[in-house]
Amino acid sequence: MASKENSLQKFRDDRKEMNEKVLNLDHLGIKRFFNLDSNTYKDGSLPAQTKELLGLVASTVLRCNDCIDYHLEQCAETGSTKEEIIEALNVALVVGGSIVIPHLRHAVKTIELLESEEYFA
Repeated sequence: MASKENSLQKFRDDRKEMNEKVLNLDHLGIKRFFNLDSNTYKDGSLPAQTKELLGLVASTVLRCNDCIDYHLEQCAETGSTKEEIIEALNVALVVGGSIVIPHLRHAVKTIELLESEEYFA
């Protein structure tokens, strides 16, 4: 069984590898969607930090653990504190209900891994 830390790095590596393969399909619609997704989270009327917290809430309510991991890392990289992230996860829990609890547990595990990598001050 892989260690917790290896699981987060494995996610990062797999995501990078598979995104490259998807983009190498050379499909215009797929490339446009990836571009739209990337540009959505850049600073605009809302700062990137807020957009990543919104992405985390949406991902949690939609129950996508890969998306949760991605947005947790992005939240930390854009300057969200652990407390702000926990507050956002509470919003997701209230909106999504008890079916979100397993994904909240997953998020807490990932937050612990990010803490071990000193993502939070």
